[in-house]
Amino acid sequence: MDDDPSRKGAQGSKETTEDAAASKVADGSLPSAKLWAGRFAEPADALVERFTESVSFDRRLAQHDIKGSIAHATMLASTGVLSVADKEAIIGGLEAISKEIEAGRFEWKGTLEDVHMNIESALTERIGEAGKRLHTARSRNDQVATDIRLFLREAIDGIIAAIRRLQEVILDIAEREAQTILPGFTHLQPAQPITFGHHVMAWFEMLARDQERLVDCRRRVNRLPLGSAALAGTPHTIDREYSARLLGFEVVCENSLDAVSDRDFAIEFAAAGALIMVHLSRMSEELVMWISPAFDFVSLGDAWCTGSSIMPQKKNPDIPELVRGKSARLIGNLNTLLTLMKGQPLAYNRDNQEDKEPIFDSVDTLRDSLEIFAAMLGSLECRRSNMRKAALKGHTTATDLADYLVRKGMPFRDAHEVTGKAVRLAVESERDLADLSLDELRAFSSMIEGDVLDVLTLEGSVAARDHVGGTAPGQVRSAIARARRRLR
Repeated sequence: MDDDPSRKGAQGSKETTEDAAASKVADGSLPSAKLWAGRFAEPADALVERFTESVSFDRRLAQHDIKGSIAHATMLASTGVLSVADKEAIIGGLEAISKEIEAGRFEWKGTLEDVHMNIESALTERIGEAGKRLHTARSRNDQVATDIRLFLREAIDGIIAAIRRLQEVILDIAEREAQTILPGFTHLQPAQPITFGHHVMAWFEMLARDQERLVDCRRRVNRLPLGSAALAGTPHTIDREYSARLLGFEVVCENSLDAVSDRDFAIEFAAAGALIMVHLSRMSEELVMWISPAFDFVSLGDAWCTGSSIMPQKKNPDIPELVRGKSARLIGNLNTLLTLMKGQPLAYNRDNQEDKEPIFDSVDTLRDSLEIFAAMLGSLECRRSNMRKAALKGHTTATDLADYLVRKGMPFRDAHEVTGKAVRLAVESERDLADLSLDELRAFSSMIEGDVLDVLTLEGSVAARDHVGGTAPGQVRSAIARARRRLR
């Protein structure tokens, strides 16, 4: 069968066709010619090109890619791998391409797959042979890992700055409302009186932890994978520490296999970002409740609300609702990255092309949400009388009566029972605990005296919590002062 002449003819014809295709790919005459085309005899199928391209979204890494390439060329020249002339040509060409990209004049080609190949191809067209030498001692594997780290490092710095701006707005509100009383809730039931300044300072602390997490995450982002090449390192003479200094990385990644395949830093960022959005979502939920007529605790400027297409009386808190909704995106992006990585063997796999869109979306959503939240809170106004009226309902000073009896010498459990009986009387008579007379209160314990009325007032209750972390107005102002020092 192997000697069948017709079979030989068919084989020969196929080989001729493949040789011709290979020649066209090699000289770039085929529209789908790739920088890696030497191994292949046929161009990529159009469906494959569409399915595998990433330049439609990873082009936003362009400036980071150029920055990394300039550092790489500088390092190669310092070790003698590149000539000074080639280095200068490469840097000049990359800087010109950078300006074209910034001006929107750069032509992105889907057939070249990604941001890296587009820039390298354009560089070679511009400066010739020197452009082909840029990729010496590196792979797209360590190149893209470097680009993402550069992108995330910059993004983290911007997000931290946005958090700080939001914290400053919160501190201004807290200072203005340090004495404003409203009910604090547990189980969404009135629990104890607190000050609004104290409440929003809880928001500040949530964001402070978010900032700490990002600072810590940045340390692990700021490690250089460049020089790891495809997975095993490179036989060329390189100086990774010099590259790290040029790009502002604290250290180099220690293991080449891990360096090109690690996305822990991206997952860690996604987790920190998801938690930031969970915090913003909780704040949004409170704003949505407080704005509703059922609470009517606060109002937001008209610029930060929308109306209804059918109900003319509506003023809807769409911004808090959208922020609350967008938290789902960040949580989803975290799950995407975790799932993306869980089944991958070492080292790099093409799966990791899918890491960029969730990272980009998390960064964009975080920046927008933090920015709009800070601007929106700047318009917040408290309806102090409504807050106070609500604090007078629900027997919010009941714990103060129990604590009063404890200070008189009664065991807490007994004091709890006495107070519960007093609350039951207030409920049955449709009054607040503070409205019961001294004689009515003394019917439950002879330890109760005239000074009890001081602790049953809203002001007396909040003033009694006069310790670090407490809701007393003086403590709130001290917390604000400490917070401002922290931000400085």
